[in-house]
Formats: sequence, structure tokens, C-alpha cells
Amino acid sequence: MAGDVRVTLVVRAGCHLCEPAREVVARVAADLGVGWEEVDVDSDPAMRERWSHEVPVTLVDGRQHDFWRVDEARLRAALAQPPRRP
Repeated sequence: MAGDVRVTLVVRAGCHLCEPAREVVARVAADLGVGWEEVDVDSDPAMRERWSHEVPVTLVDGRQHDFWRVDEARLRAALAQPPRRP
């Protein structure tokens, strides 16, 4: 995971949409040299409360970007912008 973390992928064990989302995020991040991380929604009660029904959730610069599926073109466009901090 190169560079500063700009993408967070919020996942859950057993989530059938999480693996395809992970593949898109990993590919785009590698292509652009952007750091990313993965967090389990069930590891934190506040995250579980907020995103339990939208997993996987993609955050860019700490802001919700997508949920359920990751649109590769949309993610690339967001990451082409300068980093925004929450």
C-alpha cells in the first residue's frame, strides 16, 4: 500500500461484494501510487451503526465515496483531485 492513505475500504467477513471492491481499490491504488487501508465494520460500534447496511463502503480522504460497489472510473476521478482532509 503505497503513499499516504487516501482510500479506506470498510468491509465485513463473509461479504460477497467486498472481494470485487477490494480488487478495484487495490488495482486503482497501485496504478496511481495511492495508499489504501481496509477496516472491518464490525471492529467499531460507531462504524457498525453508520455503515452496517452499506458494506463495502469506500472512503476517499475520510469522506464516503461509494457503497456496495466501487466504480473504477469514479474512484480514479476522485483520486485525480488533490487530497481533501475531513
